[in-house]
Amino acid sequence: MSPIPLSVLDLVPISAGSTTRDAIRNTVDLAQRTERAGYRRYWFAEHHFNPGVAGASPSVVIALVAAATDRIRLGSAGVQLAHRTALSTVEEFGLLDARHPGRIDLGLGRSGPQLLKERARRPATEVVERTAPNGLLIPKPASIDIVKLASSARFAASSALLRPDGAPPPDYAAQVADILALLGGTYRTPEGIEAHATPGEGADVEVWILGSSAGLSATVAGSNGLRFAANYHVSPASVLEAVDAYRAAFKPSDTLDRPYVAVSADVVVAGTDAEAQRLATGYAAWVRSIRRFEGAIPFPSPEDAAALPWTGEDRELVADRVATQFAGSPATVTAKLAQLQEATGADELAITTITHDHTDRVRSYELLAEAWLER
Repeated sequence: MSPIPLSVLDLVPISAGSTTRDAIRNTVDLAQRTERAGYRRYWFAEHHFNPGVAGASPSVVIALVAAATDRIRLGSAGVQLAHRTALSTVEEFGLLDARHPGRIDLGLGRSGPQLLKERARRPATEVVERTAPNGLLIPKPASIDIVKLASSARFAASSALLRPDGAPPPDYAAQVADILALLGGTYRTPEGIEAHATPGEGADVEVWILGSSAGLSATVAGSNGLRFAANYHVSPASVLEAVDAYRAAFKPSDTLDRPYVAVSADVVVAGTDAEAQRLATGYAAWVRSIRRFEGAIPFPSPEDAAALPWTGEDRELVADRVATQFAGSPATVTAKLAQLQEATGADELAITTITHDHTDRVRSYELLAEAWLER
């Protein structure tokens, strides 16, 4: 039996000592190389106010990479709908489809500020570390002070710049429904007036929903019969609940007759376990900067990362992400990915890899593709 497909999730990382121009050039190169290596699709995340991440506009980066590749699918993972409109999203991806028909994925997500506000209102619950029946680690959630982050000056500035009118974020489920209606040509205003998106209506795009928990995203994906991408690399503690909630809510649609799940994993592959772990040294510091809501730092070299000071509180803050990063030889990592696929029932896996040196990152993806195919 053939292995399930692998795809790429790219944040367009900026390494310490490099520039945005370098990051874009590296992304184009990596997309070309992973296309040759047999990866199914290449997705771009949307992040803002991060010194170490250049992927602020998925649609723009998709256009740049589509012009430099031939067949690999390209998409967003995902567009942050909290500060966009349904029409602008459909028009942007309609333009992409018009130039690159049949290659575009429209992944829909929710913004970080929006999710932080929701999490700050939830009562705290105690969740312990556990393993899935097949042994996959499901760590306890990180001990992040959500209330403190949501009330920080940086959070307020981010919210104001992303939604400068100060209005509350729109209803996510309603936005998804509007996007589907605009794509399908069935949109009507509350007064019953037709509205048609040109470009966009009839675009041959695959619509996905991105989610990290058994919450709104999972149920919206399932109830609309859409594909669902669950984030093991961002929120490993809740990945099983997320895919279960999606499958429980699933209703067949015109485009999908059964649930379809992609699961992400953070991966570094090298010739040996020791070398891969060395290349991954900067990961903990990079995650720490994100979870402190300082913005992702430029990805440090292994030597610089090893010299950074750490406290016990710091280590606990990133423990779940570090413990669930798959860093090792091709045999080590493919075994871990197979375990993740079995535990979640994933139909494909989305691989995100960041190293300080671009050559190491490219080699990681190439080694993984070769070893995965051999399985």
